[in-house]
Amino acid sequence: MKTENIIIVNKSFQKLQKVFGTVMVMLCLLGLQSCEDSFLDVVPDNVTTLENAFKLRNEAQKYLFTCYSYIPKNGDAVYNIGMLAGDETWVAANRAAVTSYAFNIATGTQRKAQPYMNAWEGRYQAAGPSDLYPIFDGIRHCNVFLENVEDRTKVPDLTEGERLRWIAEAKFLKAYYHYYLMRMYGPIPVIKVNVPIDAPEDQIQVSREPIDPTVDYLVSLLDEASVALPPQISDTQNELGRITRPIALGIKAELLLMAASPLFNGNSDMAGFNTKDGTPFFNTVYDATKWKRASDAAKEAIDAAEANGHKIFYKNDVAFTISQTTKTKLDITQAVTERWNDELIWANPNSRTYELQRICMMPLDATIAHTQARKVLSPTLESAMNFYTKNGVPIEEDRTLTFGDITELKEATAADKFNIKEGHRTSVINFNREPRFYADLGFDGAIFYKYDSGSDETKYYIKAKYQDYAGSSDAFDFNVTGYYIKKLINWEQHFGGGTLYKEYAWPELRLADLYLMYAEALNEVDGRSTNEVLQYVDAIRARAGLKGVVESWTNFSNNPNKYTTKDGLREIIHRERSIEMAFEGKNYWDIRRWKKATQEFNEAVKGWNVFGSTEAGYYQLVTLFQQRFVSPRDYFWPIDETTLIQNPNLIQNPGW
Repeated sequence: MKTENIIIVNKSFQKLQKVFGTVMVMLCLLGLQSCEDSFLDVVPDNVTTLENAFKLRNEAQKYLFTCYSYIPKNGDAVYNIGMLAGDETWVAANRAAVTSYAFNIATGTQRKAQPYMNAWEGRYQAAGPSDLYPIFDGIRHCNVFLENVEDRTKVPDLTEGERLRWIAEAKFLKAYYHYYLMRMYGPIPVIKVNVPIDAPEDQIQVSREPIDPTVDYLVSLLDEASVALPPQISDTQNELGRITRPIALGIKAELLLMAASPLFNGNSDMAGFNTKDGTPFFNTVYDATKWKRASDAAKEAIDAAEANGHKIFYKNDVAFTISQTTKTKLDITQAVTERWNDELIWANPNSRTYELQRICMMPLDATIAHTQARKVLSPTLESAMNFYTKNGVPIEEDRTLTFGDITELKEATAADKFNIKEGHRTSVINFNREPRFYADLGFDGAIFYKYDSGSDETKYYIKAKYQDYAGSSDAFDFNVTGYYIKKLINWEQHFGGGTLYKEYAWPELRLADLYLMYAEALNEVDGRSTNEVLQYVDAIRARAGLKGVVESWTNFSNNPNKYTTKDGLREIIHRERSIEMAFEGKNYWDIRRWKKATQEFNEAVKGWNVFGSTEAGYYQLVTLFQQRFVSPRDYFWPIDETTLIQNPNLIQNPGW
């Protein structure tokens, strides 16, 4: 048996036993969601040995759901690395309300002795429990499942159609878990089959594999999976959340987009980073064909998704009479939070979003306790500045609007009333912005429209100064920037009796995401394909209430021909993606794969003076932290020093 085909990364895996643990329980939201809209029903696993696990269909299905149970909980800000590892959102330095060790990465305190968010060892903190990121464990279970279910002498009561589907699901999960690790660590061991529990030590000590063959292997798994996966879930009562063909093709596109991007494609910083036998882990010569492969994969995924009913979401079932301004904001936010809507290609049932909404939400009147609306996940000033103006171009490019000194205040008029409380004074930077700015962000004076608001004439608005009900006067639950996340809160939130927040399965992949992947890759393949690229970008902008790129840049940008060049259109696509995917945990990984982290993560993190009680005191810029990103070291996670001692075949990432 070849070394590269063995699953085991440190000594803990040498003790692999035949007895395996209980599957994580994911119940059906206890009445918060109808049976027709149920999450993937994962039940407790009472099987005690592998011999019994694959005797009958029922027990084998439980093992399949064991494989599913390792999908990371990205709907939780504590575990979703992208939410707090960059500069998009910030929390209080004391971390009293949110203890996410991804924040150690944002503050530059990652280390090679007991690293934070350590998916390699299965830990999310330095010395905490080992069951929170056990990705290699998930791969091991996938391999166990495949070894047994591909054997037609086992699980005799399983139909061939079901067998092929289950095998495909396990192959997808196996590929996804590898990709998840690769995004963090770069080169990883490729675990094709499991090691026997009595294998000699030289077979246990695996090596990391070069990037290109790893990508090829994962693509082959995803291609094999997509053939046997259903195009859509027909049994929505029992199977929502299980993998479909559009999901597999979408993740293949995401994988290939990463592989084509500057961090992985022609990255000269990785020169000299080689295997023990001298084989380079990275091909440091740029390969343009990787973008073609990525664009083809994205288009294939889009076609499959659209053929099976996926489309850009619009909220067309509002029972109240509301303005188009409010309607557009609901279109934007409900695309993320509306359960199982048509734009969602992959909603992650492994992750609940109740607590995520609670740490985003702010009190909207004096009767609401800070513990009910904790408001601690705080968008930075840079995040707020990133959104377009009302004309659909960056604020630094709009030739018709000048923001000047952003500490200057302006009073909202009747023309602003659906976005800012009429008569309220707030920063000039909060005026004349695009609909996604007002949909995604809350701020002092911002309107917050939700289901219990009724018509547009009865609204909530945010009062954010220190002594106000949404202010930062609580000792533990306080906002640190003066901006709040509205985007991730389902509009059916209320502060009456019972459950305050309507949970939804975390959106791992939306059709809008695929559109922007395709536009990005196609532009890199052929800068002359501008019309097709803009077709997909403009579809996202239309839902956001904006004119197309050509009209917006021609009429309002001080660089009106920007979209006519490959480099200019790349910049537009990157900005569009960062806005559309804001606060979904995607932007951190995009900045890394684009190799923009040296610029983006070496700047001061700023916000308003949230401890100010007056206009003059509140609207002062405060530096919360000066970030420091060391390149190329910080582009990839370190492997724990202890792991390197245990396995001398592993090589540490550059700079660590």
